[in-house]
Amino acid sequence: MTSLLVIIVLVLLAVALWQLTKIFDLTQVGSNVDNSQVANDNDNNVQGYLMFGFLAFIYILTIYGLFTWGGLVLHTPASAHGALVDNLMNISWVLLFIVQAITQVLIHYFSFKYRGKEGQKAMYFADNNKLEAVWSIIPAVVLAGLILYGLYAWTNIMFIDDEEDTVVIELYAQQFKWTARYAGEDNVLGKANVRYIEGINTLGVDMSDPNAQDDIVVSELHIPKGRKIHFKMRSQDVLHSAYMPHFRAQMNCVPGMVTEFAFEPIFTTSEYRELPYMIEKVAHINDLRAKKSIELVAKGGTALDPYTFDYLLLCNKICGASHYNMQMKIIVDTPEDYKKWIKEQTLLAVQVKDANTPAPTVGGDTILKDSVIVAPVVAVK
Repeated sequence: MTSLLVIIVLVLLAVALWQLTKIFDLTQVGSNVDNSQVANDNDNNVQGYLMFGFLAFIYILTIYGLFTWGGLVLHTPASAHGALVDNLMNISWVLLFIVQAITQVLIHYFSFKYRGKEGQKAMYFADNNKLEAVWSIIPAVVLAGLILYGLYAWTNIMFIDDEEDTVVIELYAQQFKWTARYAGEDNVLGKANVRYIEGINTLGVDMSDPNAQDDIVVSELHIPKGRKIHFKMRSQDVLHSAYMPHFRAQMNCVPGMVTEFAFEPIFTTSEYRELPYMIEKVAHINDLRAKKSIELVAKGGTALDPYTFDYLLLCNKICGASHYNMQMKIIVDTPEDYKKWIKEQTLLAVQVKDANTPAPTVGGDTILKDSVIVAPVVAVK
């Protein structure tokens, strides 16, 4: 409703300005006004200086943005391939900034220098082979270099050796949550299909498949440091995107097909929390939360909880109304802690078996698994 009111006010303001312009034109009737619709020297001078003004605006905004929001960019990558991705990004930024800085100055300067003047005619070139060669060959060489380096980086990131010791995990996307399925001891995921979704088997795992008997389904993702994680991704409903920013990893989850991505974590969650930049960032966030909490408490609200850093799996596709809330915590453990955690998890096959096993009865009464006796329902006339 508020957005609609803002739009209405803006439209009415535009109409009012338009009417004021018409009134101003009417007040000029009878005066010596140039209505030829042809730009004169004064018009061209104004436009030339405006070009310089816009150039200054571009650079002031750029510098302001770097100082104001520069600290919000991602910092130290938490995966082995992250440095390669960051390096490719930084090279692209530097090249783009240099080209932008040079071309914008030249465009605005020549727009001012060669602005229209009465009696002056523009020089016309049918073609210029040297200029054509310069602005075709240089961008082509630079782009070819970027593309080749990008392909090299992509190949290194996406290559998964079948002989390599990996942890195979499925990321299952659905509106609006993530679920993870571990391949278990055999490191092979059981077959799955949406047709098998029933009861506790929300991922549609084919429980008749031998490879599915040791699969583990969880809602909190644990991965070991120093070991490559091979993710296989599915979507139940619409297009999602598995985005793990600190690991520099992203891959679309497409309904009807399996996509893949792999990376090796190099910092445990506790180690990443102790990085100097992260300590400073968390302290800054908590300072903002403390100030906000004072305002909330003064209004009778509840204070905000302190922020603690965690790796997150996010959805990077706008997949519906609760898209913003589609996330799952990722915990990077030491290899020892990971082995301990994985042994504590219940197999999906056991969960399905327990769910399908009728509860025992004593004297016609049903005994629940938590030892609570529930009397059968008796119809009363």
